[in-house]
Amino acid sequence: MGALGPVYKDVLVLLGVNMKVINDAKNAPKPVGPYSQAAVSGNFVFSAGQIGISPDTGTLVAGGVESEARQVLSNLDAVLKAAGSSFERVLMTTVFLADIGDGKTVNQIYGEFINPNAAPARQTVAVKDLPLGARIEISVVAEIG
Repeated sequence: MGALGPVYKDVLVLLGVNMKVINDAKNAPKPVGPYSQAAVSGNFVFSAGQIGISPDTGTLVAGGVESEARQVLSNLDAVLKAAGSSFERVLMTTVFLADIGDGKTVNQIYGEFINPNAAPARQTVAVKDLPLGARIEISVVAEIG
């Protein structure tokens, strides 16, 4: 169960949840805390929130929200592929922005990764702070297959 620990693993087994964790997605940063890149249960993958960390350097990319958004979506693409899914299978996206005014820029870049004719449900939330001073964080729920 990876980063979940034995107590949570036992609880999930008792609840009948068969879960696999993804921690080895190529081209995505490794988790820096007690969480996984994603968790797979049944036919669904639930990603952890991704910020614009370069998997090569382990640091936040420079260039502001545009660069960060591209890196976030690239990271999510790698995580989805490692779980056997893709952006075409995303059902729900949650976007956290340090400045809601960045929404227009993010929408433009998001549209390059998400098919606008089959766009998933989405919520966008303005937050006070994000890890490492990031301007954007995104998580997704997708089908596998």
